[in-house]
Amino acid sequence: MASQDWFEKDFYAILGVPKDADDAAIKKAYRKLARKHHPDQNAGDATAEQRFKDIGEANSVLSDPEKRREYDAIRQMAHGGARFTAGGPGGPGGGAGGFDDVFSAMFGGGGGGTRVRYSTGGGGEPNLEDLLGGMFGAGAGPAYGGTGFRAPQGPRRGADLTARTTLSFRDAVEGATVTLSTTGGNQITTRIPAGVKDGQKIRLRGKGQPGDAGAAAGDLILTVSVERHPVFGREGDNLTIELPVTFAEATLGATVAVPTLDGSTVKVRVAPGTPSGRVLRIKGRGVPVKDKPGDLMAKVAIVVPQRLSDEAKAAVETLQSLDEGFDPRAELFANAKA
Repeated sequence: MASQDWFEKDFYAILGVPKDADDAAIKKAYRKLARKHHPDQNAGDATAEQRFKDIGEANSVLSDPEKRREYDAIRQMAHGGARFTAGGPGGPGGGAGGFDDVFSAMFGGGGGGTRVRYSTGGGGEPNLEDLLGGMFGAGAGPAYGGTGFRAPQGPRRGADLTARTTLSFRDAVEGATVTLSTTGGNQITTRIPAGVKDGQKIRLRGKGQPGDAGAAAGDLILTVSVERHPVFGREGDNLTIELPVTFAEATLGATVAVPTLDGSTVKVRVAPGTPSGRVLRIKGRGVPVKDKPGDLMAKVAIVVPQRLSDEAKAAVETLQSLDEGFDPRAELFANAKA
């Protein structure tokens, strides 16, 4: 059904297509813009969310031949295609150039066609909703309102709801089923997909308030908070861990065990002469996303012993004497002066 908004909104400009665009061009433009401005791709961006709604509204009108015909007719009137007067000799709409003449001419009235007359209810400008409802056939007829007659609106989509939930680090990475309390006082059980990030908003389609009969339910906008893990961190789809190794392991090389988030362990090779801070990549042990799982990034941290036996101390002192004359900071100072 036509809306007063149609006078103000340029659906062709919203989709970025010319007024003579065919159905294929409209569909292509809608899909491209919908992907770009989808709320799931622009979490927390109110501007993108409104843009997404405008794009959907524009597509729903321009992709429907009947709605598009009505929209084009209304836009033509709004930009000077027809001129209105609020009455004349004989009462509202009765003079030359009145509303009944304009609409009869537009929709088949001519000299002998059906003439449609709209009352302003008080001699002023006609109610736009009355006018549009009569033009385009608003169901069974006008419904009486507090200020006059208005065309009935169609079934309304349900309202969106919001909710928050806190997940453990493991549940956020692996996915989990949770029960949520919504702002409407309802409880909803839903599946949180693997890989959700801290602060991310998830749109759960159809989990909001029920709509009118024949209309879709609203959505549930869920904000997720993720707890910290004492061992693992996260960078994108990769998990991170700090891997302690001894001075001897780093110097001589070794194969050491590394824990993974699922509770298992993997073996990784520490090459001879590995410095502290080097990152060892363990393929496929990160966030289990569908297309390509992330990796586990183990950062080497050389452990310095806090207490040494007399024998160990003597061994270190021997090593120190063998390194006499070697300055590990020489390159650092040289670069600092450059």
